[in-house]
Amino acid sequence: MAVNRVSSDRSDIEHVSHEKDSVTHHEYQRNGNLSPDDVAFLGNFPDDKKKKAVRKVDYRLMLMLILLYLMAYLDKTNIGNAKIEGLLGSLNMTGVEYNIAVSVFFIPFVLAEVPSNMILHMFKRPSLYIGGIVTCWGVIMTCNGVVQSYGGLVVIRIFLGLFEAGFLPGAILIISKWYLPNETQTRIALLYTSAASGGGVSGLLAFSIAKMDGVGGYEGWRWIFILEGLATVAIGVMCFFFLIDSPALSKWLDVDEKRYLELRQEARRVHRPSEFREKHFDKQALMSVLTDWKIYLLIFANWSNAVPNYAMKFTMPQIIKNMGYTSANAQLLTMPPYAVGAISAYIFSVFADRCSWRMPFIIGPQLCLVVAFSILFTKSADIKDNIALCYFSVCLACFGMYPILPGVNAWNVANTPSPEKRAISIGFLVCVGNIGGLIGSYIYLDNEAPTYPTGFGTSFGFASAGIIAVIALEVLLNRLNEKKSLQTEDEVRERYTEEELGRMGEKSPLFKYAL
Repeated sequence: MAVNRVSSDRSDIEHVSHEKDSVTHHEYQRNGNLSPDDVAFLGNFPDDKKKKAVRKVDYRLMLMLILLYLMAYLDKTNIGNAKIEGLLGSLNMTGVEYNIAVSVFFIPFVLAEVPSNMILHMFKRPSLYIGGIVTCWGVIMTCNGVVQSYGGLVVIRIFLGLFEAGFLPGAILIISKWYLPNETQTRIALLYTSAASGGGVSGLLAFSIAKMDGVGGYEGWRWIFILEGLATVAIGVMCFFFLIDSPALSKWLDVDEKRYLELRQEARRVHRPSEFREKHFDKQALMSVLTDWKIYLLIFANWSNAVPNYAMKFTMPQIIKNMGYTSANAQLLTMPPYAVGAISAYIFSVFADRCSWRMPFIIGPQLCLVVAFSILFTKSADIKDNIALCYFSVCLACFGMYPILPGVNAWNVANTPSPEKRAISIGFLVCVGNIGGLIGSYIYLDNEAPTYPTGFGTSFGFASAGIIAVIALEVLLNRLNEKKSLQTEDEVRERYTEEELGRMGEKSPLFKYAL
């Protein structure tokens, strides 16, 4: 009987079965570093108690992460709302200077993501680290409301990018430490659902807050930054008390639930890390990520979302305004596209987790992007004569954008069994993926409005490249699995020691890649 990780990804990782291609107690003892008692405990733990334990984690962890990501999204993108409320005129800025102010955010944002995740991996209490960075960026966002010059805005955006950098990769890392591979995409999708919802909330908040224009001597766009920044500070402080850290430190879990949640993660490890690997920089894991061809195909898939998504975040209000709507109505009309994106992210991810198959649930949304930007590219020259079609295309673009990143990140997590490499690979994938955000912040040029050929054309190109990358990854992983299946488990174990197999990680002949 062979260890088949694809099979195990389609059910609980610790599920015990005697059917072909399933995993036995003994195999998990050897491959998961579990004692016979631990394997027996996992095999006998009732299904209803498993579900109850996971639901408890959902309520305690996911609600907090969703709220945090919502604030991260608002604070990152509210500059787009501030723009149409008079930011450029107040600070005497040009369109090019606005693009620079938007894009400088991504320089520290990209550079700090991998180091941040490496630091977070060494924290026994992630709540302290996450709470600290959230509080810091909330203070910085509040200061954004009192800047008096273009230079001041640029400095604020740089520091905002520095402190926001650690949150998304950190949130995905935390999710991967609490959930199994076939549970991760739905949870990651909930984060992106909050981001999509945040797009709609951002427009509604901006519409409401802008009415404070003149209060306290401040323009309406300043109050957008001030009030949203103060809300972030409050939520950052909440992290210290309400963001959960580990099963062992969770008083709301009973003894058996703690043991179950800890052991099912231990069963995923290809080998038990040493004390050194837990507390020190792991150069070997870093090099393993940098030389892994799979991560680069995932990056291209990531860019099929990141480039059009970040570009639309900053430009959607303006695109809708170009249809002939007032600034206030344009803010409100950003809500339906984001609502569509939120729904699609969740639905695609639920089916992907149930099927334990990522590829079709990434390519489907990518095809929607290709269609949406094809329409916008060809019809935007007469946008006021094609309002319904162009607005539908904006909604279709959001429908296609938001399911992609949950699928890409879940695929990466499922194929990275080593906790050390996983921490780095998550940060690296998000980090390099966010270069797409830097690209996206420059592709919608004010002097090309309302046609935006550079913006719509570039978005179309990256969506198409992402489709090619996903198909290539699926084909190559399938071939690797076929090659691994040519050797029986007994043949593999005669050739390699347990330590050698453990250090191979996902390259082990006994590890089957998730598709």
